[in-house]
Amino acid sequence: MLVLKKTHYVAALIVLALVVGAAVWGRGGISALESQETSNTSAAPSQTEGSEAQAALETNADVEESPLIGVWIPYMSLSTAEKTEAAFKENFDDKLASAKSMGANAVFVHVRPFADSLYPSAYEPWSHILTGTQGEDPGYDPLAYMVDQAHKNGMEFHAWINPLRIATEATPSTFAEDSFYMQNREAYPFYFMEYDGGVYYNPASAVVRTRIADSAAEIAELYDVDGIHFDDYFYPTDDESIDANQYAAYVEETEEPLPLHEWRTANINALIATVYQRIKQVAPDVVFGISPQGNLDNNEKINADVFTWCAQSGYIDYICPQLYYSFENEALSFEEALDSWNAMERLDSVKLYIGLAVYKAGTDADDGTWLNTQDTIARQITCAMDSGADGVLLYAVDYLEKEETEAEMANARVVLDKYA
Repeated sequence: MLVLKKTHYVAALIVLALVVGAAVWGRGGISALESQETSNTSAAPSQTEGSEAQAALETNADVEESPLIGVWIPYMSLSTAEKTEAAFKENFDDKLASAKSMGANAVFVHVRPFADSLYPSAYEPWSHILTGTQGEDPGYDPLAYMVDQAHKNGMEFHAWINPLRIATEATPSTFAEDSFYMQNREAYPFYFMEYDGGVYYNPASAVVRTRIADSAAEIAELYDVDGIHFDDYFYPTDDESIDANQYAAYVEETEEPLPLHEWRTANINALIATVYQRIKQVAPDVVFGISPQGNLDNNEKINADVFTWCAQSGYIDYICPQLYYSFENEALSFEEALDSWNAMERLDSVKLYIGLAVYKAGTDADDGTWLNTQDTIARQITCAMDSGADGVLLYAVDYLEKEETEAEMANARVVLDKYA
C-alpha cells in the first residue's frame, strides 16, 4: 500500500500555522486587506468542521449507489460560431444528448475556465466564450439553463472550475476592465504569477485563496449543482522565478521556513481545504472533487498533494485521476497507474473515479498503441470497475461520436450498459 510520505504530513500540519499573506512582498509592503484576510483564513480544515463534514458523509455511507458514468464538457465544446443564446442552448443540448447516448449519468461542465464565468458572478467577469468579449453580458444565464437541462435528462451536473488560470498566451485575447486581475495587477502584483505567456492566481495569497473559495461557494449556493470540480492545473511550473519575491519574504519572516516545494504544496493544500469548507458551509450535499494527473510523480511536481487529500478528511469527496494511458504505454501503462491509485491510502468517504482518454482512441498516441484496437476503452472500464472504482469519466464529449472513435465507443457502450 502507498502511504502518506513524511513531507505530505509535514505540509498538512504546517499549513495550519502558515501565514503566507503576512510574508507577501510588494512595492508598498503588505496591504491591510491582505493582512486581514491572512489572519482570518484558516489554511487547513479545522477539527470541528472536518469532523462534521465527515460525520455527514458517513451517515450515507451504506446507501447503495450506481457507478458514476461521467462525461467532461470543456469550454471549447461550449463555444459556438454564432454567439447567441439560441446557438449556445442548441449546442449544449447536442452535447448533452451525445453524453446520454453513451449511458452517462453525469456531466462535468466547464463553467469557469479562465477566471471568468458562464453565469452572473460577483467575483469573475462573463466569459468570452459566450459573446466573444470577456465581461460582456450575454443576456441570459447559461449555467442555470445547463443545470436544468441536465437534471431534466436524469443526469448530475458538476460545475468544473480551473482554479488558478487567468489566461494562457492567447486566451482570452482581452481582459474585462473590471476584472480582479485588471483592477489589482499593478497595486498587488503578488496576487498573480506569470509563466510562458500565461497569467495565474498565486495561491500563496490568502486573499486569492479566499476569493477562489468564495467563488466556488457562490456556485454551490445559488445553483442546484451536484458538485464542484477542479481539474489538474495547479502551479504551472516548478520554476523558482514565478513567485521568488513572495517566497523570499516568507523565508525572512518565518523562523523555520519550509523549502520552496513544500511551501507551495502547503499553499495548494490551504486552497483546497478552504474551498472544501466554504462549499460545505453553504451546500453540505454538494460534493467537491479533483481530477489530478494520472502519474503520481507528475502531481508531486506541480504541488498537487493527492496523498493528503485522499487520506485526510476536510479536503475532497472524490478523486478522479486522469489515467490517459494505453495498456501498452511504455512510460506508464494503464494497469500500472490504476494499481498505484488503488494502493493509495484513502478514506472510505473519498470515492475513486477513473478518467479515460476517449480522445486518444483510433489515433497514433502513446507510440501508436491505440491503433488497431477497438476495445481499449471498454477494457479499461472493466478494469476500473473490477478494481473497485466508483465510476469512470470520459474525456471528452466531442470525441464520443467521431469517426475514429466509433468502434471504440460502440464497444464501450456495451460495457457501460452493464452498470446502468
